[in-house]
Amino acid sequence: MDHSRVPVLEALQEFRRRGDVAYGPPGHKQGRGVDPRVAEIVGMDVFRSDVLSLNGLDDRRQSQGVISQAQELMADAVGAEQAFFSTCGSSLSVKTAMLSVAGPGEKLLISRNAHKSVISAVVVNGVEPIWVHPKYDTERHIAHPPEPDDVRRRLQEHPDAKGMLLITPTDWGTCADIRGVARVCHEFDVPLIVDEAWGAHLPFHPALPAWGMDAEADLVVTSVHKMGGAVEQSSVFHLQYDRVSPEVLKQREDLLGTTSASTLVFATLDGWRRQMVEHGHDLLEAALHRAERVRAAAAELPGLRPMGQEVVDEGLAAEFDPLKIVIDVRELGISGMQAAEWLRAERHVDVGGSDTCRISASITYADDDETEKLLVDALRALVEGADSIERQPAVHLPAPADLELEQAMLPREAFFAEAEHVPAERAAGRIAAEMISPYPPGVPAIAPGEVITDDVLDYLRSGVEHGMLIPDAADPSVQTLRVVARK
Repeated sequence: MDHSRVPVLEALQEFRRRGDVAYGPPGHKQGRGVDPRVAEIVGMDVFRSDVLSLNGLDDRRQSQGVISQAQELMADAVGAEQAFFSTCGSSLSVKTAMLSVAGPGEKLLISRNAHKSVISAVVVNGVEPIWVHPKYDTERHIAHPPEPDDVRRRLQEHPDAKGMLLITPTDWGTCADIRGVARVCHEFDVPLIVDEAWGAHLPFHPALPAWGMDAEADLVVTSVHKMGGAVEQSSVFHLQYDRVSPEVLKQREDLLGTTSASTLVFATLDGWRRQMVEHGHDLLEAALHRAERVRAAAAELPGLRPMGQEVVDEGLAAEFDPLKIVIDVRELGISGMQAAEWLRAERHVDVGGSDTCRISASITYADDDETEKLLVDALRALVEGADSIERQPAVHLPAPADLELEQAMLPREAFFAEAEHVPAERAAGRIAAEMISPYPPGVPAIAPGEVITDDVLDYLRSGVEHGMLIPDAADPSVQTLRVVARK
């Protein structure tokens, strides 16, 4: 295919050339009515490019096939049979993918280290989750993806399960054996969905971890805004084989998605695909060398422990994305959350993630010598200034086994059940009617329907005292919890 073509961008350029005046949405009329104070900050071109895809870029019959052409080019670029764009972010795309495989009341295997958007999908879709517990790294206090044998065991226990949802790479860059898991799923004739939100870049360089489509997954969801070059909320479904019907996938997406799709998202997805096909290898090659230098520089700084290939060598993960710079800061006597706040306040550097133990920074194709130096200098300053950071009460991290809570009710039933609020001191033993997710990375410590324990409560309450953010809890202070009411 001709990857120099960018159908969405070309249609947008032609729209501007014609000088069309639209008498439908958006109401700002391509920027004519925008408050100049807004345009001064976000730029007038944002509004000029905010055009309806129907009766704007294309007619109501979609006779020019602008979006479908762009999707065909994306599929060809990444080795998928079909690709579908979504402008609602991968949080919604994952819900759609799950609903395309398992409907209400049906079983779906799901990695328990899933993001809250996946647990939300379990509630919205009404599927019965069969949790596949991740591989816990006790020393690092981190969860790596489950292994093929874990999946086989759960499929043997639940032969009526409709498929598997695997999350890889994790927020911290560790990756699953996708091919191994896919082959296990296919032995049982069920599809593998891969939530590869952090992996949009993987198809474009052989030194990166395996890409889901190359590793025999059936359906892969990517967030191109995370490690790629499209704007926020850009997401793509990638599909192959015949275990997931493209017709069903499109219908489910239509059910959950917006009827006002953003041309800004379509256009930047289209342009990023062209850039990666034409220049992606060289851009990512430079990024890989850059990440290697940053990791090496961090390793030389006292108190910092960057994570890398050793997690693979130790048998904890199948692969590791080297563009994720994950640094344990505990030897500095502070938490990752404190390190992140200090870097923002003192050096104007915003890291991508942090928790009680570590910080993470993503190196992408967009980084350059300046951003590389800024990050290394900021890390050096953190080491030098760590003694000035006020020590906070320690977070009580639970043992891995204590994170595996009993599922006493289906998440949907618990979430919509009659509920009451109880003091944290009396919450142990009760069934949660809410999600409680330390953020980032946003993996629920407690999901609806799970039985609350003292160990997890101690972790959450000590975390809040330390500064942990829990935005989805009814009471973010975790002084009270929302639980299923007793009859």
